[in-house]
Amino acid sequence: MFPLFVCLLVLPLYSSAERNDRPIIAVLSQDVFAPIPNRTAYIAASYVKFLEAAGARVVPVRINQSPEDYQALFSSINGVLFPGGAASIYSSGYQRAAQFFLAAAIEANKRGDYFPVWGTCLGFEQMMYLTSGKQILSRTNTSGVALPLNFTNEANVSRMFKSFPDELMEALSSEPLTENSHMWSVATSTFISNDELRKFYKVLSTNTDGRTEFVSTVEAYDYPIYGTQWHPEKNPLEWRKSYYPHSPSAVRMTFYMAQFFVNEARKNFHKFASEDEERNALIYNSSPVYADTPNMFEQIYYFE
Repeated sequence: MFPLFVCLLVLPLYSSAERNDRPIIAVLSQDVFAPIPNRTAYIAASYVKFLEAAGARVVPVRINQSPEDYQALFSSINGVLFPGGAASIYSSGYQRAAQFFLAAAIEANKRGDYFPVWGTCLGFEQMMYLTSGKQILSRTNTSGVALPLNFTNEANVSRMFKSFPDELMEALSSEPLTENSHMWSVATSTFISNDELRKFYKVLSTNTDGRTEFVSTVEAYDYPIYGTQWHPEKNPLEWRKSYYPHSPSAVRMTFYMAQFFVNEARKNFHKFASEDEERNALIYNSSPVYADTPNMFEQIYYFE
């Protein structure tokens, strides 16, 4: 595994006169814990709906594909989301796909090809590992709790939050609107002591489990790369846990987060080689399944 080194570049300029109003965002799939025929990988439908509600279409990233397949897909999509889940961030199909797309996004942005990346929960942890090249996670008591965000001074001037209404920022900082479903975190002290992380990402918020302060929201200094240790997609779309926030402010936050990332994808102009190729890639070709009650997700897309 190799760390992703920082290249101190200014983000590519973007003119409001140039906009892709048909953005397509890829979402990584991951292994099913107990696979059966035709169900070896999955994507939780809440990530798909999260993006669709803000005006994007979605294609699944199948795991264990060749670099050539991933490169062809990268050249056709306008952004990528690494979702939460339970895959290994050190050695798995999820990890290998994320490594490819994060490296490809950084190289594209260096060339002036604006390409956004988002990581949620496991995806956040995956990005931290790929950027640092080190196993840096600390165990935290955060496997089922909603928290307010402790914003840093960087948040109000960040790309992610600068257009949020003042009252929503106040609600985010004072109400438990961000749902956490993780047992591992990047401690703030670890982040500060790691040169690769500190130079690559600015910290927008932190949280604590009462013992360990951890980084909860980041954006890259020089690239449109973003991460949340918490789950912005769950509030309006998942219902099986009592700690999922469903207040008006919680749902409003979800929309603003989705709108922000989809608008980032609108700045990219990759496209499929043909309309037929695009249609065949879209997740519309699959149908979500209403999950059995022990599952934490309401609906799931399964893949072979």
